[in-house]
Amino acid sequence: MTVLYRCDADAAAIARRFGIAMGNDPWPGGHVAPGSFAPVITAGREFIAGPNPGRQPWRMVPRLWGVPPPPAAGDIARPILSVRNRESPFWIGNLRNPEFRCLVPATAFMAWGAGLDREGKRHRHWFTLADQPIFALAAIWKDSEVPGFALLSAEPNAAVKRIGRDAMPAILPPDRGAWATWLHAGWDKAEALLQPYSSSLLREQPRD
Repeated sequence: MTVLYRCDADAAAIARRFGIAMGNDPWPGGHVAPGSFAPVITAGREFIAGPNPGRQPWRMVPRLWGVPPPPAAGDIARPILSVRNRESPFWIGNLRNPEFRCLVPATAFMAWGAGLDREGKRHRHWFTLADQPIFALAAIWKDSEVPGFALLSAEPNAAVKRIGRDAMPAILPPDRGAWATWLHAGWDKAEALLQPYSSSLLREQPRD
């Protein structure tokens, strides 16, 4: 799933949307490039040492988009941006542990279309959501020298299939209960959220 996304909302707007404290996240809003920092929302205890203190408040922290691949992958310099195989040993331990699941705020996502334009460049299709100006992408983070995250994929809806893609980012429903399920519930309930978003709610943006 090759996809880019934008989060044009700043840290204060994200905090209002998800009902959390803004903290010290300096995110100004804009395009998110692979290998760069972006805000994520986590409920894990990665900063809390000692015995498990129980459920933690949600907080917004910067994370690097892209997870270093396993050594067997060959090209270790190329980070993994998305999760396609949820049963992979590389991912399953983190997916089953809700402390490593996170929400990635977004305002639009891009999928590459089939074919080339008149300038020989691949078509870019940018989508927003009619029902969610700021939405949550399901994601997972891994601890490394610099903690990074990867987006979860879902089956494509009709609009994304139409442009020739076989997957789309997993967009969570627009309610706090769904977000809480992703951040706290067992893997069976969390995985059930990874569904194609309704194509009737996608709005394709005009091309430049």
